[in-house]
Amino acid sequence: MAETLRFAPRHEHVFLGADHDRHERRTWIVVGLTLVTMIVEIVAGTLFGSMALVADGWHMSTHAAALGIAGFAYSFARRHAHDRRFTFGTGKLGDLAAFASALVLMLVALFIAWESVIRLASPVAIGFNQALVVAVLGLGVNLASALILKEDHHGHGHERGHEHGHSHGGRDRHDAHDHRHEDHGHPQALHRGADNNLRAAYLHVLADAFTSVLAIGALVGGSLYGWIWLDPAMGLIGALVIAHWSISLIRRSGAVLLDAVPDAALVDAIKERMDAAGAEVADLHLWQVGPGHYGAIVSVVAVEAAAPAAYKAHLAALPQLAHLTVEVNAAA
Repeated sequence: MAETLRFAPRHEHVFLGADHDRHERRTWIVVGLTLVTMIVEIVAGTLFGSMALVADGWHMSTHAAALGIAGFAYSFARRHAHDRRFTFGTGKLGDLAAFASALVLMLVALFIAWESVIRLASPVAIGFNQALVVAVLGLGVNLASALILKEDHHGHGHERGHEHGHSHGGRDRHDAHDHRHEDHGHPQALHRGADNNLRAAYLHVLADAFTSVLAIGALVGGSLYGWIWLDPAMGLIGALVIAHWSISLIRRSGAVLLDAVPDAALVDAIKERMDAAGAEVADLHLWQVGPGHYGAIVSVVAVEAAAPAAYKAHLAALPQLAHLTVEVNAAA
């Protein structure tokens, strides 16, 4: 007897973060602020003959480029959120941008370290007054940018999740395919994953602010006590801290890109709920498809196998599972 194949209606794979639009706006505001500051410093330095201002202006351009990567990632992910060429949507694009930004941050740390070592070996004269003005100006701009980018957890919006259920039995059994689409209401009910793209942008301005603080301390010490060595020494300290932040961001974003298990406690919760449903988890895959959105493939074995919907019901209290596939097999 011929079987009639039934196909479920198409569904979207939009796994953007709960505050994606807000984070995008914030990032572009900081990009604009950084670009304006960069232009002002370069123009002012050229007009007044201050190489310190010109140098800091071009230094700001590297951060503007890195922040631009973050802003572009938000825009691209939003515009292509419904593009079916992306199997699991564009939710992970921010992690790709964060990884790229982390590499840029590491290059900045290496440049600062190299320049500091050269200046320790061959001290150069420092225009303390000019450099102090630049450092204070840079600190003010970066503190303002950091406040704009600082992530909070009080946004408002809605998340949308959807699930798939598959049941596979022997030759005499039939396949069942079940879909469920639901709105989860307020995002506070969701376990939100970190937005690594926003974190990358935040770390760039925080790194610049941190180096400005160190520079101010070094310039004050140098102008009062003649400690010229203090400036490159502070540069080395800043480079080490920035490198540490970069490595941390590489690990976080890289883990998402490589589909590392994002939440070991959630894995245990899934197994416990399947055990309560009278099924044993034979295979389980859990990965992040976007900030606060996890995908899971759960293969269970049960003596008295039920429909996929029955097992999905036991996982309904885990709303962070935005894309769930359940495979049911009868025990031999």
